[in-house]
Amino acid sequence: MTDRQQGTPSGSTLGLRLALAFLGVALAAVALLAVLAAVFSAADVSALSTRQRTDLATAMSVAAGAAWNSGHSWSGADLGPVFDLAARSGVELQVSDATGAVEGDTRGFATATQPRASAAIVVDGQRVGTVTISLNGSGLGAADNVLRSALLRAIAGTAGLAALLALVTGLALARRITRPVARLVAVTRATAAGDRSARVGDIRAPGELRELAAAFDQMADTLDYEDKIRRDLVASVAHELRTPVAVLQAGHEALLDGVAEPTPEELGELRDEVLRLARMVDDLQTLAAADAAALHLTRERRDLAGLAGTAADSLARRFEAAGVTLRRELAPVPVLADERWLHQVVTNLLGNALKFTPAGGTVTISTRPDGPDAILEVADTGAGIPADELPRVFDRFWRGRGAAHTSGSGIGLAIAAELARAHGGTLTAASEPGAGARFTLTLRGEG
Repeated sequence: MTDRQQGTPSGSTLGLRLALAFLGVALAAVALLAVLAAVFSAADVSALSTRQRTDLATAMSVAAGAAWNSGHSWSGADLGPVFDLAARSGVELQVSDATGAVEGDTRGFATATQPRASAAIVVDGQRVGTVTISLNGSGLGAADNVLRSALLRAIAGTAGLAALLALVTGLALARRITRPVARLVAVTRATAAGDRSARVGDIRAPGELRELAAAFDQMADTLDYEDKIRRDLVASVAHELRTPVAVLQAGHEALLDGVAEPTPEELGELRDEVLRLARMVDDLQTLAAADAAALHLTRERRDLAGLAGTAADSLARRFEAAGVTLRRELAPVPVLADERWLHQVVTNLLGNALKFTPAGGTVTISTRPDGPDAILEVADTGAGIPADELPRVFDRFWRGRGAAHTSGSGIGLAIAAELARAHGGTLTAASEPGAGARFTLTLRGEG
């Protein structure tokens, strides 16, 4: 079973695993340090003990040399003081002559198990014997053992304290890391269950987790926005379709009931409503294609001025019929674009400008480079866009107050903005009431 199926919070198991991982690493490091400390301490203690034995052996050889010198031979030497000194120093002692024959030793020398040290007995520059010593369980030998034991206890205590500290620190760090992870998991599950308002919010966590939380909240906001757009689109389409469908239904019922005669005027009105429905369907198809354009763009190196000129040529007769002057200020600027869809953007902008420019007015289309960017502008001398309507000009199916007496479904600019985003560019609008409107398309240049 998974943690979710068992009802176990995934954050708690993750925290336990992280804490155990921290503890394992810490224990490995502590064990390594403890072993190294024990090895080096033992080596230092052994070196100190060796120096002690050497120094004691030298001291005993001096005392034995004095005893030999007092009798001028081993047979006349009194080794009692030497053995007494050895007993007080905590060593076992053996004295031998120059030939190696034993002249005397302490009672425990033969059974001593500690390492031994030797020193020559020299009198008047002549070697007369050898002193061999071994530490016993008292005196310096006992101090040596106590020092070794104390060092080992200190190392063991320090290692245990370090392990405990590592465990506490690991638990604290694991809790700090897993708490925001558990929050993310909970919010993700809530979102998956349909709670669109679930957000992670600000969390106290490492930078990467804060970025993850912010990215999740941004994604949730985007999903909410897209869902709202879909709902608004359905509502807008239903609203736009209701009027022509109602007119067609009423007209046909009147004809069927004999209330109205099938005159050319009556049939012409019904035909106008059918054409209106057809235009709306075409606009919806174009909008759907624009939404998917980012997946189907075929980008090639093109001249933005050439694309703008072609679009202007395609609408030239409409401008002439409306009595509106179309002025061109086209400077060559290369772009990487899909010719078909960019043509759609320009024609939508020009068609929108023509719709709101009265006879005798002027629409100017211009292209120019701007650093690394390519700029296309369409400006008109119409009535302009009120400030409160300017932020909504790219909304789907939105029609301002000035569009009440013009035809259209209100998605031309929405299509243009969608296609601009598909090309990695932006489309913005600026206007002052009474001074016309200016739409600016900014694309990444291809120098």
